[in-house]
Amino acid sequence: MDPDLQPSPPLSQPGAEYFQWDHRLQLIGLGFSFFSAVFLLSHLLSTALSRTYNALLTKEKVFWNLAATRAVFGIQSTVAGLRALTEDSMLTRDKVRGQEDWSWFNVLTATGFFMFENAALHTSSVVFRSFDLPLATHHFFALSGYAGLVVWDSHGHFLPMVTLLLEISTPFTCISWMLLKAGWARTLIWRANQWVMIHMFHCRMVLTYYLWWVTFTHWREMNTHMALPPRLLFYIGLALLTLIINPIWTHKKTMQLLNPVDWNFGNEPATLNGAADSQPGVSVKPHAS
Repeated sequence: MDPDLQPSPPLSQPGAEYFQWDHRLQLIGLGFSFFSAVFLLSHLLSTALSRTYNALLTKEKVFWNLAATRAVFGIQSTVAGLRALTEDSMLTRDKVRGQEDWSWFNVLTATGFFMFENAALHTSSVVFRSFDLPLATHHFFALSGYAGLVVWDSHGHFLPMVTLLLEISTPFTCISWMLLKAGWARTLIWRANQWVMIHMFHCRMVLTYYLWWVTFTHWREMNTHMALPPRLLFYIGLALLTLIINPIWTHKKTMQLLNPVDWNFGNEPATLNGAADSQPGVSVKPHAS
């Protein structure tokens, strides 16, 4: 028999342990604990090794550590999203109901991460009396969407894994902000990272269009096999990303290349962080975020 005509081997199904609540809660807790540990480790290492970090205001230090934590999650999410797009798996063969062990692991640990993110965001909002509506909206839909996958556990994981790929820009955002605070905003390395980051934000927009295309080409299956609440969350969140959040963030990052200011703490003089005093290349022009 011609080996090219032999049927492909059956693909794996998720293990039974992923449908046990104690195992799910353990992995959600693992995700929350791991990213909390990354946040703490970032603080300890930055305190020991970085003059820039030690010169920052307290709320800037929190943002610094959150940026590092998001970068780590961005790497995990990029791997998961690229695997979903490129690997022959149950996810690609059944884009509405396909699941595998590795996708369940990413769903559960991502749920833990978004729990950490929401806790950190709202705690810092109360402590520092500030509120970022686009970010809070993003975090609400992210946590609700992935928690919904845990509750409605028959839903497929292709769309959630590709959605994680939207985090592909996060590591570059982290590098951009840290180099900006260190006074490297006029250097080649910062500009190169900024160009790559802007490109990644454009890739995010292309990914949202691809997600719409998948939903339209599987419209009947999604209406049949997806419960109404998570379906509404997905479409509303995707619409907000496509029409509002992604365009706003892409515009801001592009403008930042032309005028290197800190959009998050731009209402405070850059000299407060100690970096601008030693690096005259940093713009000290205040700018509302």
